[in-house]
Amino acid sequence: MQILRRLMALIIASILPALSSPAWAQSPGQFDYLTGDKKLACEALICLSSGVRPGQCDPALSHFYGIKKKKLSDTLDARHDFLKLCPSSNQTKEMASLADALAHGAGRCDAGSLNAGLGAWRGTSDDGYPIISNKRPGYCNAYVSHEYTSFDDDLPRYVGTPEERGYWVEAKDYDRELAKYEKELAERKQHEEWLHGSGSGGN
Repeated sequence: MQILRRLMALIIASILPALSSPAWAQSPGQFDYLTGDKKLACEALICLSSGVRPGQCDPALSHFYGIKKKKLSDTLDARHDFLKLCPSSNQTKEMASLADALAHGAGRCDAGSLNAGLGAWRGTSDDGYPIISNKRPGYCNAYVSHEYTSFDDDLPRYVGTPEERGYWVEAKDYDRELAKYEKELAERKQHEEWLHGSGSGGN
């Protein structure tokens, strides 16, 4: 949470000069630039930087994830452009890299996305299975390890090994999924041993 407080302070600091200017003091409407997409962009920067998403984040996150183009690269670019509407997004190189990391990583580093994006099919279409890498993509590493993001123990975890049909799960489901994986692995090994024994004429 300390990281998020620092991030919020940086975003607010980029806005505060307008509050102390004579023009704003005479005309409070000058602060209206913090409404609309600029306001949503600043909120998205904060909300996407943590695994904790209170209800106040819903409008900003809905807008961010609602940005979709035909090509993935165009979607990521458009989301980046949206985040850059926040005045603080280009105040420092750290804030600029945060906007870039969020645009390319947010929504792509959960367990479901990792399993879908890191899988390669092994075997035939009728008798095969996916091999899912246990290595996070570079864009996920940039997202979760940025100095202004804070996910604590909320990051997806990998169950098993790629060679034994491992897969990613959400942190909260890890213990349950590990028990399930180990049970299925033991049953599969037992079945393979039975098939091997049958094929070699064993009883």
